Amino acid sequence: MDIRDQLKNLFPGHDEQEFEMPQEKFVQKEPLICKFEKKGRNGKPVTLIEGFEGSDEDLKTISKKIKTTLGIGGSAKDGIIVIQGDNRDKIMKMLQEMGYKTRRVGG
Repeated sequence: MDIRDQLKNLFPGHDEQEFEMPQEKFVQKEPLICKFEKKGRNGKPVTLIEGFEGSDEDLKTISKKIKTTLGIGGSAKDGIIVIQGDNRDKIMKMLQEMGYKTRRVGG
């Protein structure tokens, strides 16, 4: 006698419905690091977001949301999101609203 049979005995009038296990939500272990950089970019300022532990698809999704919300350019590859300009405060606020821990590095 399996658990479904036991439940039928306990609740005879209850309709049997298929139960799907919820997918496990990914949890970031370390905070995302937001830093400002000009070196190696011809003096143009960028905001770097490092330390993402998820898949490349999730990284690109987060990058796209930041870029469309702020209306600025950027890219995402190799676990790093590069956003044009010094927008650390706005980006950190957005990431915290998405449920990520953040840490600001540099001035």
